[in-house]
Amino acid sequence: MSTIIMSQCWPLQGLSVTQKAVLISLADQANDDGVCWPAVGTIAARCCMSARAVRSAMDHLEAVGLLARDRRFNSSNVYSVTPAKFKATAAPSKGTRKTAKKGAAPGAGAAPHAGGAPGAAGDAPGAGGEAGGAGLEVRPVPPNRHITTNEPSEEPPSLAGLSAAPLTKSEQEEQMQLACKATWAAYRAAYRIRHGVDPVRNAKVNTNVRDLVKRLGREEAPLVAGWFLSVNENFAVKRMHDLGVLLAGAEAYRTQWATGRQVTDTSARQQDQTQANANAADDAKALLRRLKGNADAQ
Repeated sequence: MSTIIMSQCWPLQGLSVTQKAVLISLADQANDDGVCWPAVGTIAARCCMSARAVRSAMDHLEAVGLLARDRRFNSSNVYSVTPAKFKATAAPSKGTRKTAKKGAAPGAGAAPHAGGAPGAAGDAPGAGGEAGGAGLEVRPVPPNRHITTNEPSEEPPSLAGLSAAPLTKSEQEEQMQLACKATWAAYRAAYRIRHGVDPVRNAKVNTNVRDLVKRLGREEAPLVAGWFLSVNENFAVKRMHDLGVLLAGAEAYRTQWATGRQVTDTSARQQDQTQANANAADDAKALLRRLKGNADAQ
């Protein structure tokens, strides 16, 4: 475990929940040079996701410079986590290039047919097993987003001029479960670094995680949960950074995370004292004005 690599990965923005969870899992197992060699199945089990989702996330991490892979035959791949090389505006992921290939213009491997009669040349499969492209609409995939069936899309509700259908209850629940898994993975990894053991997980903790996602949202809940373990507030430290403490002050902690400012007990007392001094000064000024008014009246 490398606290150096882990501390460099937590602040990174522009990644999906799945991608961030895989990155943190790799950083948790890396040495101070960022090198590790876990199996894909191990990462999938740790992050509570499928192996396919892990591979898709790795493809994106590699595309934006956060991961380098040394593929080996009959052995685990060797990974290098490189947060210093992160480029959020890197080239589109492999998913974008595949979509462009499938949406090739008519005539690239199959000629369009006239009148749409069965058996015409345009109905023959192309070189890659795809049907001729005549009449097909190509929908662009936004860059830097590798969307799989295991990772819900969070693109704008309108794409290529078409309105997206509202999510069903089962789809909403699937997204909630993914966000809860990512939030727990981030909290657990940071907890192990701070306290050296895994946090307790039970029904109450699961409820707290779900409520935290509801209050902070799917994207920010994992980030705030991981950051919370760096808080040195007296009450949070005494409670060993219990999730209940985070949930009780979720919005306040989220503001501290977003602004990069931690409110410690000392700083809170200083703010209180500053406000008390300001109030005393205002009271003194008001008293002087009243005395001056009384003197003028006499």
